[in-house]
Amino acid sequence: MKLFNKRQFLQTIATLSGGAILPTKSMESFFQEIEHLQPLELANDDAFWQKIRGAYGVTKDFIHLENGYYSLAAKEVLENYIGHIQRVNTVSSYYMRTRQGEDKLASRQALARLLGCSTEELIITRNTTESLDTIIAGIDWNPGDEALMAEQDYGAMLDMFKLQARRYGIVNKMVSVPLHPASDEEIVNLYEKAITPKTRLLMICHMINITGHILPVRKITDMAHRHGVEVMVDGAHAFAHLDFKISDLGCDYYGSSLHKWLGNPLGAGILYVRKEKIAKIWQLFGDMGYADDDIRKLNHTGTHPVATDLAILDAIRFHEMIGIQRKEARLRYLQHYWTDQVRNHPKILLNTPADPQRSCGIANVGIQSIKPADLAKTLMEKYKIFTVAIDYANVHGVRVTPHLYVSTKELDVFVGALKELAG
Repeated sequence: MKLFNKRQFLQTIATLSGGAILPTKSMESFFQEIEHLQPLELANDDAFWQKIRGAYGVTKDFIHLENGYYSLAAKEVLENYIGHIQRVNTVSSYYMRTRQGEDKLASRQALARLLGCSTEELIITRNTTESLDTIIAGIDWNPGDEALMAEQDYGAMLDMFKLQARRYGIVNKMVSVPLHPASDEEIVNLYEKAITPKTRLLMICHMINITGHILPVRKITDMAHRHGVEVMVDGAHAFAHLDFKISDLGCDYYGSSLHKWLGNPLGAGILYVRKEKIAKIWQLFGDMGYADDDIRKLNHTGTHPVATDLAILDAIRFHEMIGIQRKEARLRYLQHYWTDQVRNHPKILLNTPADPQRSCGIANVGIQSIKPADLAKTLMEKYKIFTVAIDYANVHGVRVTPHLYVSTKELDVFVGALKELAG
């Protein structure tokens, strides 16, 4: 049987499914009109961002301030995603056997460009946990080897380190990152003091998920490398949230999720492995179809819901229409819009640094004498404000993660609720 080329294939499945969904030209024209404005000029322009809000299907049932777990895909991205499902389903296994690999490669290439690395250093995973657990479990550990991390790191990765300790006899060493450091050096020194000649891997967050604290990754990485220690970065909340490239960080491994700040449908993440580090990482599944130094050996996913991978290109296109600099500036503005109003309140505790360079869209707030779980429950039941309670690792409050579609009027309601509850 003669196989279709890409153009013929797309024409065929578009015809069978009623036509492909095209990008929204009006959105492109809208962004072209504001190209001349600087990101900071737009950051506090609520009228502009209300138009952006219209591109999302925002719920009217509550004020959504827990977008850090899973943020909305834009309507355009969601519609394209549904279209991908329908079109792939139309030809089913024909697509899987003829187009799947090439299309996934296109998504990998786009993600690598966004991250600033080679395609040969990046694979698409399901989420940050899978990405970083692949590295933790893939290192050839010896009894007595040490791994260094913080108690504020994400629980799934901490659990994977505990599993390696049980299985291989490694030693996990823990530090606690201060909520309000005086300088970058305070944080760097904290990690450096815990390093010994047996330390093999240092895990750090690019942005701590429970507080929004942005760590000085490059300084920590340079310090660790001077001691011969590899660095793995949890970038779950930084990718498509902050304006950076992987070369800015200098790390050996980096993982992130695409359903958070990139706005991709659930089910996709990324894993970056520095090229020279790939060969020594053991794959989790016995896929022997790739050379030891080919990162695809770490990507044995079996039959996968490919529409999620196809939607990555749609999510990236929408993300780049907005622009990462505009996005970062607006998210930082929203966070400071509400935190600046409550930071000096005697009964309100902010668990996020005040320095604008140490945080962006995410922050954590608590109220004296109110347990975090009770605070989250009251905010939802009384004020219809959705947050998440955090009550561990020296962080006691609710995490607040507004996205671009959250308005300052909604944040005014939140501030009013905090002040009322603080009495």
